Amino acid sequence: MFVTSKDGIKLYYETAGETGTPILFIHEFGGNYDAWEPQMNFFPRRNRCITYAARGYAPSDIPADVEQYSQVIAAEDALAVLDGLGIEKAHIVGLSMGGFATLHFGLRFPERALSLTVAGAGYGTERATADYFRNTSLKVAGNFEKDPVGFSKIYALGASRVQFQNKDPRGWAAFAERLSRHSAVGAANTMRGVQCRRPSFWDLEDELKKMAVPTLIMTGDEDDHCLQPSIFLKKTLPAAGLTILPKTGHTLNLEEPALFNMLVSDFIAQVEAGAWKVRDPRADPGQVMRTE
Repeated sequence: MFVTSKDGIKLYYETAGETGTPILFIHEFGGNYDAWEPQMNFFPRRNRCITYAARGYAPSDIPADVEQYSQVIAAEDALAVLDGLGIEKAHIVGLSMGGFATLHFGLRFPERALSLTVAGAGYGTERATADYFRNTSLKVAGNFEKDPVGFSKIYALGASRVQFQNKDPRGWAAFAERLSRHSAVGAANTMRGVQCRRPSFWDLEDELKKMAVPTLIMTGDEDDHCLQPSIFLKKTLPAAGLTILPKTGHTLNLEEPALFNMLVSDFIAQVEAGAWKVRDPRADPGQVMRTE
């Protein structure tokens, strides 16, 4: 099934579950709509669940023009999926590239988000490594363009992916196989148009301080370039909680599916009960101990 974006791109989606509040899952660069299978099996017991293939990922359209890919467009595509399904509000859950899209969805369309789960987001936002990240992303784009199948074997063994392989070799092999099916054009344009050009969290500080949508930030403790960005989001967003999964890398929802599902499920339950609130002003981060 497909919906159409504001610029005419067809986006493939799948649904599971008929009742309960909607949850929209947004995938990472290394995945696709089917990388959410552990969640699409679990959450439909209580929720209407939707997952979709981002532009550049089959069976969605794969624009040849890199200017049809951007961080803003990624957030607008998520909105297009909700609009196409007639959904007014949803819990938005994203991993990595999808985590960025989720955060930007909250910044641009807060009235449409019941909550945000921002998992494994942070690459390229640290100022000290920003230039390195952009240059590396351009190399990755070129490598996928030349040989998506061959390069996928290298990409799947990144420093924050080997944890998944060690814990669950079969699950990791399935992830690597999905990665090998990436479109050369789609992967290259996504890297150049979305990853390379997205703004740093630190550049969005003023906007983030005003965004009060309930937010769960998730990261693995061995996903090194997401740790400090996750802490920054926790300190900056008014209604954010942070969870760090031990001995865990980047692919959180697949590497630790039971823990991921439990944490997100509990978060959503708290939001729907009205129990996930903005930070108590008495919890002053500048205070070490109270003296008077």
